[in-house]
Amino acid sequence: MRETGHLVHEYLRSSKRFPHIWCAGCGIGIFMQALIRVIDQKGYRKDDIVLISGIGCSGRLPVYVDFNTLHTTHGRALTFATGIKLVNPRLKVITVMGDGDAVAIGGNHFIHAARRNIEIASFILNNNVYGMTGGQSSPTTPYGATTASAPYGNLEPGFDICRLAEASGATFVARATVYHTRLLEQLIGRALEKKGFAMLEVISQCTTHAGHFLNLKSPVEMMKWQKDNAIPVEKAKEKSDAELEGKIVTGVLVDRERPNYHEQYYRLVSEKAKV
Repeated sequence: MRETGHLVHEYLRSSKRFPHIWCAGCGIGIFMQALIRVIDQKGYRKDDIVLISGIGCSGRLPVYVDFNTLHTTHGRALTFATGIKLVNPRLKVITVMGDGDAVAIGGNHFIHAARRNIEIASFILNNNVYGMTGGQSSPTTPYGATTASAPYGNLEPGFDICRLAEASGATFVARATVYHTRLLEQLIGRALEKKGFAMLEVISQCTTHAGHFLNLKSPVEMMKWQKDNAIPVEKAKEKSDAELEGKIVTGVLVDRERPNYHEQYYRLVSEKAKV
């Protein structure tokens, strides 16, 4: 792998789109660095990658990287990705979404992209809040948390994105934090190589809005919280649900094989063309 300085100049639109929009201490930049390093290590050509996002803090990521990119409408990253993969299946299609973008307004698209098993590497940056629009509750905001849209406490229980992906049919499901960068890079690589719908949930801190959920006052405290509360999936299997309450189970949660949609689609087209 080349030095970091070379990666910056090769993979970032550093002369056009910086300084970036993210707050100091935000975890999205850590994820972007990890993604670039893995793409470089794997030897993917920039022209063979399409990176797509929706709306939100993570939605800005395609603006900064020098791949084929799309910054699409809220919750619709996977619909654009599906179309691109079907039109040109040789491309490596990647989506980057936030928790609200992916599983609130985009929830139905997420379920059916996983069900169809479209070959897309989808990365969901989960900061437990709508960060860009003012700190409102998202589908993963903890119960009881005080947010801009729930000033007296959030009454909706958050749900587990990884379990949703597994139940919907995703062939690869994993979780990492931005603190555990080596694991994060390993799982990004596995998601990129999966021949099917792969989903990696990335626990990332929102220092502007979400820190007060846990009474954490700084990015350092928030990342230490990730360190102290992450449990590898192998160890989690030995613990009860009560012991896992409030913990972050990390690692590969699902890795299975199913026929992917675009290969079945082109096989069907080829067969019908002979009739």
